[in-house]
Order: sequence, then C-alpha cells, then structure tokens
Amino acid sequence: MKKKFQELLHQYKVEAFKISHNNEQVAEQTSEILRFTEEALNNAYHYQFRTTPDKERLETFTRIKNFTLEALLPPVLEKIMRRVVVLECQHQEMVKLVDTLLEALSEDEKMGRQDSDVG
Repeated sequence: MKKKFQELLHQYKVEAFKISHNNEQVAEQTSEILRFTEEALNNAYHYQFRTTPDKERLETFTRIKNFTLEALLPPVLEKIMRRVVVLECQHQEMVKLVDTLLEALSEDEKMGRQDSDVG
C-alpha cells in the first residue's frame, strides 16, 4: 500500500509540474487569464470627490487613473491571474489524487476483509 501511495504522489507531482511548465495548454490558459484580467479591469472602482475639484486637479487625477489602468495594472493582474489559474489546475489534480488514494484505501480494506474471511 505504501508503494502505491508513493506512486500516486509521484504521479501528482509530475502532473502539477506539467501544469505550471507545460506549453501545450498555454493557449487555453492565456485566454482564461486575459478574460479574468479584462473582467477585473472593467470592475475598476470610480473615485468620488467630496467637493467639486478644480479643472486642473481633475485632469491630473484622470491622467493618473488612466495611466494606472492602462499601463501599470494589466501586467500585474495578468501575473496574478496566471498564478490563480495554475493553482486552480493544480487543485483539481490534488482532488483527483485524494479520490484515487481513497479508492486505493477502500480496495485495500475490501481485500483485507476477503483475506480475513478466507482465513
């Protein structure tokens, strides 16, 4: 049983590594990442001034906001979303591992009962 667990754990580690380093799923992951990033950028909050600002201050604020949303935030969000997508895929692999381990344990338990019934 211990050997089976080691094999299953090794298989999980290989699959988890493939998820984070595999070039075959890049197109699928990239489209998902870009969709999440766009969704997050579209949900950008709007600032409400307490008092009506003068025209110059409002223009400066708008420039800063536009620069942040268009230049600074997208690459940062893409990296965060890439990590989230990879972790979600690895989590799915972990759930598969746990299912397989539980199946192996139940099979071992059944085999143990059959052996005790025979003996």
